[in-house]
Amino acid sequence: MRLRRISAIAAAAVLVVFTAGAVLLPAGSTGAVFGRADQVAMGGIGVLAAAGVLLLGRPTLAADARGVRVRNIIGEHDIPWAVVRAVSFRDGSPWASLDLVDDEEVALMAVQAADGERTVQVVRALRRLHERYGPQPAG
Repeated sequence: MRLRRISAIAAAAVLVVFTAGAVLLPAGSTGAVFGRADQVAMGGIGVLAAAGVLLLGRPTLAADARGVRVRNIIGEHDIPWAVVRAVSFRDGSPWASLDLVDDEEVALMAVQAADGERTVQVVRALRRLHERYGPQPAG
């Protein structure tokens, strides 16, 4: 939650700075000559940089009886509970993760340590869902 808000504010700030730079570019006293193309390029770089910052706020997580849908900065996963071995949050880790039965690990970047008590509640809820719908122990 916090990262999404911070990334939106940071993206807006980046866009404002680059736009101001594009508008003020010809007024420089460096002796260099800047034209309209330079201003457009500066604005375009600002848009690209702001979009990159917004990617940091992209992670989401949804879980139900069928499984977990994870969207991280890059990539999406739809993981059924049958392949989840554990929901873990290791000491010092910035976010929670799913340990899968094939010894893979999927980061849950939407569940970050920086969110404090909310993170604890989400991890507990995921563990309850895993206990209920995950693979049952043999025997």
